[in-house]
Amino acid sequence: MKARQKRLMFLLGGLAALGIAIALVLSALEGNLSYFFSPSEVAAGKAPQDHVFRIGGLVKDGSVRRSTTDLSVDFVVTDNEREVAVRYTGILPDLFKEGQGMIATGRLGADGVFVADEVLAKHDEEYMPPEVAAALEKGHKEGVAGMKGAEAKPL
Repeated sequence: MKARQKRLMFLLGGLAALGIAIALVLSALEGNLSYFFSPSEVAAGKAPQDHVFRIGGLVKDGSVRRSTTDLSVDFVVTDNEREVAVRYTGILPDLFKEGQGMIATGRLGADGVFVADEVLAKHDEEYMPPEVAAALEKGHKEGVAGMKGAEAKPL
């Protein structure tokens, strides 16, 4: 074998090894990605049924129901447009309360209830995760646009 052929074989072998390494890294990362969806996107069916993802918004006032027998909590998360029921078993963060921002990581159950593995709460009065802020702003704009031209009704 000539020197030129040896270099070519070495180069091709190196490229093949690099390609295999890249394919392994990408397949490992794909299983660990968790995308963010707003309650409106989940209600519209855009969220995956069989994959872990994050959902965020505001905890709806009056929706928190704690179990008397274990650490299960059911509540509703909203983006002021749509709502999604969430079920979580575990200790909630101290700052978790109704009307506050939160993000939960988990899966969507067959019954349409989001089963959370982890719940994170807003940590002060001014901070809100960018994804949650964008989802709430989008929900607010769509709600206001839908109300244009509607008559005000007396209470």
